[in-house]
Amino acid sequence: MDAGFTEYVTVRAAWLRKVAYLLCGDWHRADDLVQSAITRLYANWPRAARADNIDGYARRTLVNTYLAEQRTSWWRRVDLRQKDHEPSTPAADVELALDLRAALERLPARQRATVVLRYFCDLPVAETARALGCSEGTVKSQTAKAVDALRELLREPIREGRA
Repeated sequence: MDAGFTEYVTVRAAWLRKVAYLLCGDWHRADDLVQSAITRLYANWPRAARADNIDGYARRTLVNTYLAEQRTSWWRRVDLRQKDHEPSTPAADVELALDLRAALERLPARQRATVVLRYFCDLPVAETARALGCSEGTVKSQTAKAVDALRELLREPIREGRA
């Protein structure tokens, strides 16, 4: 049991970390989310190992961990990031990516999760609905609202902390 779990986590940890980062917008918090999700995955590994799609099972565990954390106030009270450092001047395409990430951070948790699953993980509507535990109609409406919000947010300058 442990060998299969260790092998899976070793191979997929970087991917899980990227998904977690897109969900929460902070690498340190993404590491914490992945650690929590991996702990839950380990506790349920016998069931996960039998799943047709282990990546889907792990992704759903990660998204559920993120959404559960969003419902608590702990993550809002504990912010260990430094806020007083001078950012470097990024290139134009990096600025666009940063603007997109900043806009993504401003979306509500469920909309952000929907966008990450649909566009980063490239999941179809049905699989996204299964991952989020909701209907396909909810995925479609959350995706439409999120895309509209992102379009609106990207029209306004989001360069917080930059000149």
